[in-house]
Amino acid sequence: MNFRESCLPPGWYPRNPDEISRFLSPFAEAVDSVSAAIAPHAGWFYSGKIAARAVSALDRKADTAVVIGGHLPDGYPPLFAMEDAVNTPLGDAMTIDAELRETLYKSLKGRSDQYPDNTVEVLLPMVRFFMPNARLLWIRLPADISSFDAGKTIAAAAKELGRKIVVLASTDLTHYGPNYRYTPKGRGPQALKWVKEVNDRKFIEAVEAGDPALVLERAESDLSSCSAGAVLGAMGYASAINSGPARLLEYGTSADATAELPDSFVGYAAFAMSK
Repeated sequence: MNFRESCLPPGWYPRNPDEISRFLSPFAEAVDSVSAAIAPHAGWFYSGKIAARAVSALDRKADTAVVIGGHLPDGYPPLFAMEDAVNTPLGDAMTIDAELRETLYKSLKGRSDQYPDNTVEVLLPMVRFFMPNARLLWIRLPADISSFDAGKTIAAAAKELGRKIVVLASTDLTHYGPNYRYTPKGRGPQALKWVKEVNDRKFIEAVEAGDPALVLERAESDLSSCSAGAVLGAMGYASAINSGPARLLEYGTSADATAELPDSFVGYAAFAMSK
């Protein structure tokens, strides 16, 4: 069996199973059982609790968890993990749903994901913890409107194969500060207030409205999502199964994890989409 190993260095998420269990156990009683969710993908120290709100809301009886990452530009083909399984720190590896993957690989004209990237990997220990029996589909989608249709294709393929799936999309929001060469409101408390109440807020409202074109526009014009394609994929899937609108579960920034306001920080949001 061919395994995909971690590409992220220590510090992104715990490597000790007991540490992972302690971190995630407070979320174990969540009973939302939604069909799709959106989570951030930074290191767990910064966004782990917000991500856990999203992952723990998913239906834990799913056959396959489709985790959609991003960091792909407009026009890029969808990327799939082509290994047989993906290792996590929680014992047995997550088996890839090869039949679903091959169906989608052909219909979406995919390519092999051979690149180091955090958008899927950092969420997998959470998926494994809350859905220990689920198989995995690892896919990354580009930041263009085709990803909304890809979400619909995922829904159609799952239905054709008789799969009960959940979809988890991965994105962070505004990357603000000199570290990201983005300082339209200068520095200090007024910059953080603007990110929270204006820039990220507009993106959140676009997701809640279920408008894929507006989500893409906000991401591009406001630089308020680093992986809009993943969000569009989840929205397309939710649309295909007649899911309810996305609802915000939790919001925060990396500045919340530090004692003093840093010059650079990132926004994070967790959403759930009910069936």
